[in-house]
Amino acid sequence: MNIETRKLNIINWVSHLQDEAVLSRIEQLQSQKQDWWDLISEEEKAEIKEGISQADKGETKTTEEVLSKYRKWL
Repeated sequence: MNIETRKLNIINWVSHLQDEAVLSRIEQLQSQKQDWWDLISEEEKAEIKEGISQADKGETKTTEEVLSKYRKWL
């Protein structure tokens, strides 16, 4: 079942709901805003923090320097 069919099935189901508790829970889910930071792994967070630390120390590279290193894969 593709994502569009799944969404339509959920819409149909919700449109017939009479259970106030279920509707309230759906509203809670809808109002939740997840920060991408909470969705990434600890390893990814550590890499980002290391990058920020390097940038703060001026340890950066130009786009051209990075591209020249990885151009063989592009």
